[in-house]
Amino acid sequence: MTTHQVLNLILIQLALLLLPSFGLMQLFKKAGVPGWKAFVPFYNTWVMQDLGERPKHWVFWQLLPVAGWFITMAIYIEFVKSFGKFKLWEHALAALLPLVYFPWLGADPRTRFIGPAKALTHKKGKAREWVDAGVFAIVAATLIRTFVFEAYVIPSGSMEKTLLVNDYLFVSKFAYGPRLPMTPLSIPFVHNTMPIGDRASYLEWIRLPYIRWFASPVKRGDVVVFNLPIGDTVINLPDYQSQRPYYDVCRSMGNGNTDSGRQLILQDPSEYPLIIRPIDKEENYIKRCVGIPGDTLTIRDHVVYINGQAQPFPPESQTWYKVQTKGQPLDETVLKERYDVAMNLDDEFHPTGQPNEYRMLLDTKGHEQLIRDGLALSIVAETDSSPNVYPYSKLIQWNLDNYGPIFLPRKGATITLTPENYAVYQRVIKVYEDNDFQMRDGKFWLDGREVTQYTFKGNYYWMMGDNRHDSQDSRLWGFVPEDHIVGKAALIWMSWDKGVRWKRLFERIK
Repeated sequence: MTTHQVLNLILIQLALLLLPSFGLMQLFKKAGVPGWKAFVPFYNTWVMQDLGERPKHWVFWQLLPVAGWFITMAIYIEFVKSFGKFKLWEHALAALLPLVYFPWLGADPRTRFIGPAKALTHKKGKAREWVDAGVFAIVAATLIRTFVFEAYVIPSGSMEKTLLVNDYLFVSKFAYGPRLPMTPLSIPFVHNTMPIGDRASYLEWIRLPYIRWFASPVKRGDVVVFNLPIGDTVINLPDYQSQRPYYDVCRSMGNGNTDSGRQLILQDPSEYPLIIRPIDKEENYIKRCVGIPGDTLTIRDHVVYINGQAQPFPPESQTWYKVQTKGQPLDETVLKERYDVAMNLDDEFHPTGQPNEYRMLLDTKGHEQLIRDGLALSIVAETDSSPNVYPYSKLIQWNLDNYGPIFLPRKGATITLTPENYAVYQRVIKVYEDNDFQMRDGKFWLDGREVTQYTFKGNYYWMMGDNRHDSQDSRLWGFVPEDHIVGKAALIWMSWDKGVRWKRLFERIK
């Protein structure tokens, strides 16, 4: 962690200890303790534990990052028990709103210090014990989900056949360092939308800066879960969301002009209801990292080149091939067992209409096996020549299979600005790095100053699906900022397709 990040954590902990001090002062006086002790951080919680005859070592556990915040809340709950407060709503106020609850409690003439002996005689009902156990389980599970690992399910075929639809994964938060929640006021176990009512599952009353503990960079080739960078704005309708991203709709409605399309959408909020989401509440995506900060990436005839070096295909990566056979009959069982192609699925195999020619969706192993077997006269990878790719500029003629070269921004790296790369880096400079950046009459203006160069403040990655012709990835929406990284896909713990796929259980993700 950086010094700035550590300082932020310390300030949050001090705020939790000091903001309720004015109310604590009155409560301390009612307990026969000098009020000034309420204003000394950590010592005030020591006094609380002493008054309630509770374990003093809890005070030291408050020094743990984030977990210490919950320890402070627990100390507050134990403290109000010494004033005869045992109801669930009273404990909730002590933990969540001590800034309001403690002054009110201290000013109430009916509040009396009953001492630890009487407090310990209070017995919880069975229902209350279940509630308390449930709250503890939720807090513990939330901490694990935030800082250790999180479960994730594959919703689409963009990573096939490395990952299949309805593969259930564990995503490691330790691999790149756990990222603190930027929007901490959130319903546990719900990402961004309530399952009932279609309402946001979070409040933005508190927004924390990007902080990652024990940060470690993403490695080239890792399978990564991240927040979709263009998911900051979504059209809140079932047929849109991340399936039809807001920016794609803007371009479509504006006939290629995003700004014109945006104005049309803003003029019709009933037809296009918009939601603005914070970074950690943008949709989760999973792709393979093919480029890291500082790389220059090029795609030629669907082969990825990094800094001029051709990169191997992932073992399970899929690509469409036109295969011309020698005229022999094709056996469904052989196709499946040797080449992993389902002859009965149109999205994996179908004739082209030409004699003995077929379209096959082959992974790397199946493609190599077909070559070794010598059963085909020719095997040619298909290319997608559609120019509808990022950065959607008429000055740049790229497509899905022939793309770049493009430089991936690295913190501290400086580029010379040109009309051609303006579209490439505009969103990085304006949105991700929060600058007023414009091009007017061929000149570039940064926060009101004319500039010819720009130095990046952060690191950016390039993500692509292993199913290269059926993947919404960086070729369509650009760079993934470092603060969008969630974790590394580590293990398949369950896989389901009309039954359990037993061979995939507990398989490591490569």
